[in-house]
Amino acid sequence: MKTMRPLFHPSVEDVTVEGILHALSDPVRVAIFTDIANSNCSQNCTNFVNVSERPIPKSTLSQHFKALREAGLIRGERRGVEMQNTSRCTEIDQRFPGLIAAILNAHNIQSRDKFQSSSNNRRKSGKRGTRAR
Repeated sequence: MKTMRPLFHPSVEDVTVEGILHALSDPVRVAIFTDIANSNCSQNCTNFVNVSERPIPKSTLSQHFKALREAGLIRGERRGVEMQNTSRCTEIDQRFPGLIAAILNAHNIQSRDKFQSSSNNRRKSGKRGTRAR
């Protein structure tokens, strides 16, 4: 039987602001992290096969989770064939008070603004349910 390599999770002392910002610089990763951080329970990787209404290939999704995990933002735990992910917001907040809350708040504002802009563009063009090009 093949054994799985243990997952790398940096100690909170090794987590850096630069690492966090780099990991969250990708729109898919920040969307994934926001969902995990706002959840009160662990999230299965398969919950994210569609992010921002776009399908994400499993191999790409694995790389996104690896980047979030290695930046210290999430903790992944294998349960059978599934990977369960939880945020490390509490740990990070002890090291960098307010950083994660500020990033999540900024992401929520940006997402809201994009949604409103998209809605306004659809109304102006007179088309419903289509994207402005």
